[in-house]
Formats: sequence, C-alpha cells, structure tokens
Amino acid sequence: MTKKIRKAVFPVAGLGTRFLPATKAMPKEMLTVVDKPVLQYVVDEAREAGIEHLIFVTGRNKGVIEDHFDIAFELEATLKARGKTKELEILAAQRPDAGTTSFTRQQEPLGLGHAVWCARELVGDEPFAVLLPDMIMKGRIKSCLAQMVDVYEQTGGNVVAVEECAPEQAHQYGIVGVGESRGNAFRITSMVEKPKPGTAPSNFFINGRYILQPAIFDLLAAQERGAGNEIQLTDSMLKLLDRDAFWGATFDGKTYDCGSKVGFLAANVAYGMEHAELADEFRAEIAHILDAI
Repeated sequence: MTKKIRKAVFPVAGLGTRFLPATKAMPKEMLTVVDKPVLQYVVDEAREAGIEHLIFVTGRNKGVIEDHFDIAFELEATLKARGKTKELEILAAQRPDAGTTSFTRQQEPLGLGHAVWCARELVGDEPFAVLLPDMIMKGRIKSCLAQMVDVYEQTGGNVVAVEECAPEQAHQYGIVGVGESRGNAFRITSMVEKPKPGTAPSNFFINGRYILQPAIFDLLAAQERGAGNEIQLTDSMLKLLDRDAFWGATFDGKTYDCGSKVGFLAANVAYGMEHAELADEFRAEIAHILDAI
C-alpha cells in the first residue's frame, strides 16, 4: 500500500537573472503567460493531481507570491460592488483553500537540493512531489503530475517525469538509464547530469517533476556541494537510487520551459492560440506578423 501524495514543494527562491530587467522587482514566477502567472499554471497542475498542501520555498522579495494566493480584499470588494461576477469567480477558483499553503524561506541560493531540504519540516515523513516553477506542462489528457501519480500508485518508490530528446542533444540534460518497462513507465537504472556527447545511457531526460520518498532529506542534509558549488538534488537522488526504486514516467504532453526567453514566448503563443476568448483574434494577429516579416 503506497502512501498518498498529499504535499508538493515549489522551489521559488530563484533570482530570475535570465529575465532581467523584467525580474528586477518582480519574481520570475509571476511573469504572465497570457493572463495567468507561470506559477499559477504549475499550482493548477498540482491541484489537478490531488495535491492537498502547497509548500513554497521562497526568498527575499518574493512576498508577492504569498499575496497572489491570498484574498485581495480591496480588489474583490471593488469587483463585487461593480458586479464583476465572472472576475470574482476566476479569482476564487484559482485561490487555494485556507490552511492549504505554507511558505518557508531559503536564505541563500545554494541550489535545488538545498531548496527542497528547506521544506523538510513542512513535508514530514511522507512521500511528496516537487514541481519546478519554470516549467509549464500541458498534458494531452491529464496533467503531468497526475500522470506521475498514476504511475506511483502502481510502482511506489520514487517517480520522475521524463521526455525524449534528440540523441545529439542528450548532453544538455539530466539523462536516465532505461530498465524494465511497466505501462508508460520504466525502471530507472542510472542518472547522468549532462553526459559527454556520445556517452548518454538513453535519450530520456528529467523534465522538472519529481515524486520523492522522505529519505531524500537525510541524504540532502549530508550532501556536499556539487556542480555550480550548489547542493544538487540529482546527487542525492543518485544515492537514493542505490537503495530505493526510481521509475521514469513518460510524459504525454508538451513542455514549455519558461525559464528561457524562447520557451516563455512559445508558451504565450501556444496558450494564446487556444484561449477561448482570444484565440481567433490572436491567430489573425500572428498571421499578420508572419506576413509582414
């Protein structure tokens, strides 16, 4: 019997230097794709997968994230007075229930592994999910994390979402070795961070979604600094792999890396072209732009 995945960790302490000057005063996670912050898409994914407790690992100047997931009294009172029912319903639908969000701070930028470790007291002794806030995952039928939860309920252990890349691009990613198959998942036999060209064990890369057992916290506590002089989550995952199963859940959908400018722009185009109210007009604008180039 596997324990239910109830909690999700969102590491949102990053400085967003690749988007300066836009992120000088605004957290990168709050940049908008069409009409929602990037982080809202990621939180929606978690809630669709049945996550009950949202844990945000923040840093300085990230208070707007807490405000976003809270009641905005003045705004909502004004909307109510003006009869803006639709807007009020949107805000209510995207706001987590009272008592289901927690915030803790990563005082120093010591890497993803350290950010996850900072959430240890809030997670406790149970398996949990980690969702990188830069990645918007658009599942074809279910969200990425929902697909992973389906795999986890069959396999237990640890689960990471994976996708295929062109073999010649494998040196750009964290790559996993492929073992026995089970449905749309497979046993992970190894993990290599940015392997040298021609040495990758496969072309399946980890795409920023994890389900981890709480044993990872003890490993992170003792983890030495690795690449970039930071505490790397992958280094502790490799140690956990020696004693616990890891499964790769092949993601059925499209990923937009909003941590890169091109990925962020692509996400805006993709979601804009599917937006119920904007799609037709936006598609026409895109066509005009392409004709004019």
